[in-house]
Amino acid sequence: MNMKRIIVFCIIAALCACLIAPAAYADDNEKQDADKIQKQFDDLNHRLDQLEKLVDDLLWYNKVGDLAFIDKVFHVGPPPANIKNPTAVGAANPVKFWSYIFIPKTIDHNKKYPLLVLPHGGVHANFTTYYAHIVREMIAQGYIVIAPEYRGSTGYGRAFYEKIDYGGLEIEDAYASRNYMIENYDFVDAERVGIIGWSHGGLIALMNIFEHPDDYKVAFAGVPVSDLIMRMGYQTEDYPKEYSADFHIGQTVNENVYEYQRRSPVTHAKKLQTPLLIHTNTNDDDVYVLEVEHLIQALKAEGKKFDYEIFKDAPGGHSFDRIDTPLAKKTRLKIYQFLGQYLHPPTPFKTIHDLHNISYRQ
Repeated sequence: MNMKRIIVFCIIAALCACLIAPAAYADDNEKQDADKIQKQFDDLNHRLDQLEKLVDDLLWYNKVGDLAFIDKVFHVGPPPANIKNPTAVGAANPVKFWSYIFIPKTIDHNKKYPLLVLPHGGVHANFTTYYAHIVREMIAQGYIVIAPEYRGSTGYGRAFYEKIDYGGLEIEDAYASRNYMIENYDFVDAERVGIIGWSHGGLIALMNIFEHPDDYKVAFAGVPVSDLIMRMGYQTEDYPKEYSADFHIGQTVNENVYEYQRRSPVTHAKKLQTPLLIHTNTNDDDVYVLEVEHLIQALKAEGKKFDYEIFKDAPGGHSFDRIDTPLAKKTRLKIYQFLGQYLHPPTPFKTIHDLHNISYRQ
């Protein structure tokens, strides 16, 4: 009787295996098809980003071309952070990337002018005409501006997108853009270089002055990403995936907390030597004020001298001083006045009226 049961069980198991196997095979095929479709969508999104970038590049001439000579140059930063096959030919070649250049049309080639390095924000983003009014304001004061599209920026295809190195070699890309200007333009004053950025761009500004203190005269960091470990704790569920992706850090903060610490400005507070202004906003729903306050506290603990302002529920949240409100303009004037103490632009703004007339073409 037991033997019969065993035989029956074996027959049923064999039948089940025959039924399940095609289903499993079908599941595998469906997964492969789904992955293929997803890749096609991802590739399409990158292509759309490239098209959007081309359109926005044309807008620069419309929005700033009356004040500035505009160029876009292709130069290099360090080799990739993650080299899959180090023995491949050219695997360790420098990363090529674009930078926007804005030079005042009123320039006298026999004189020297201050330079501002302006890295954009966003984990994966790019430099767009969102900054048009700000660039106009800088140009009108006599600044030369370079805005690096550092590794990981969007609008340049999947391969460049996947070179992202947040808080890592992107810092050196921004620094390379600074050096490019000094090496290629005689009228750039190497002794009057500042760096200014918001959010992720604020992190890049901070890390540049921490790593290259002798090469920047002043810095501004607006609502800067300051502590990636803290940040992973309060951001949405999808946010950490940007960092733990195979082509990026490849590990979560739980798996490698020290790597996230290394990429956080708060870790490097003791290195500050450059005059610095920090802004944060209590209703910022992107970079929480607590994160920036952590950086402020770390700098104070190291006995560092710097300037900061914590804005109380300023309209606009994360972008409160980059939009077109009266408060934003007033705040930017304060930023320019801080930078001007160290960079001495030829035609600094004195009033909101000066800023408004130039930036908004009144």
